[in-house]
Amino acid sequence: MQRFIGLMSGTSMDGIDAAMVYIDDQGEPSLEGSLGHPMPDALRRQLWQLAHADCVAFADLAAAEEAFCQCQAAAVNALLKQQGLVAADITAIGSHGQTIEHAPYGHVSGAPPYTLQLDNPSRLAELTQCSVVADFRRRDLAAGGQAAPLAPIFHQQVFRHDERWRLVLNLGGIANLTLLPPLTLQDAPLGFDTGPANALLDAWHERHHQQPFDAQGCWAAGGTVDTELLERWLAEPYFHLAPPRSTGRELFHLDWAESRLSGRETAQDVQATLAELTAASVAMGIEMACQQLNAPRDIDLIPCGGGARNTDLMTRIERRLPQARVLDSDALGWPADWLEAAAFAWLAYARIEHLAGNLPSVTGASGARVLGGIYSR
Repeated sequence: MQRFIGLMSGTSMDGIDAAMVYIDDQGEPSLEGSLGHPMPDALRRQLWQLAHADCVAFADLAAAEEAFCQCQAAAVNALLKQQGLVAADITAIGSHGQTIEHAPYGHVSGAPPYTLQLDNPSRLAELTQCSVVADFRRRDLAAGGQAAPLAPIFHQQVFRHDERWRLVLNLGGIANLTLLPPLTLQDAPLGFDTGPANALLDAWHERHHQQPFDAQGCWAAGGTVDTELLERWLAEPYFHLAPPRSTGRELFHLDWAESRLSGRETAQDVQATLAELTAASVAMGIEMACQQLNAPRDIDLIPCGGGARNTDLMTRIERRLPQARVLDSDALGWPADWLEAAAFAWLAYARIEHLAGNLPSVTGASGARVLGGIYSR
């Protein structure tokens, strides 16, 4: 048996999610513990500025990386203390790092693709005295893939059903899906980023309320959807690209959203329309995935990520997917809030065991690849 800690900081940049995953001798994972470690406001602002800067100084990157690494180490140590364990009890940490920029199509036409995660696994190994597995994305990118999403191979491991079609919907800053055919079909899963989930909702809410998110979607629920604005947003070519595809804040940021405003909208109606944009683009993505794999529409829908707790957002999504049967990931043994962090714990296990960590049917890579580098304690 082995224990791994997965660390995830997503596009919301609101904290470090840490998940402890136990892998038994048959390779079956289970969640043993989890916690969220808040991101200091100063670090969050620093990371936000780096992610939206046209030009950065190396010293600024180094300072942010050190502060981020200290935050990661604090999350690991807090989780070890919570579970009554020490560093020697952990086989390895799986560190995703903080994405600063993701450009699988290159910065401009004809430029090489790249993806940049702020991370320092060497420093994290020193601070925690645990081995660290990191840099998961670039090997898939080198093999011609999108380097995202990476969680679908873990979703396959824990959620695939013998007879039912299942779809895992991760509602983080960006929404992504994993469509899992029944095991009886032996078909490969499909997964991709559908577009924004919480990124635009959170940014717009913070601008107008100085709070990082709209709890339960209450503000959005009180607004009215502007159908003309929604149509202008949905005309974005990304929503109509065939998979494999992935995206991030590089495309879906407030400047993108505001450039399509008429100036007559109220702030609350914009929030409602942003929520509807997430629901509509998710539904479009699910329809695209189902068509590609010839899947029925009465799938099992498993929401996860922070957006799964947003009552208004989930109501909008369910309204657009009337045939889907919503399942609670918590009841399936994997709480919605910790699924992404758990995925990187499992990816660390895959690297240690020299197992493939990508799904070419998802990322478009030329083949299965072992992902990540090992930084020993």
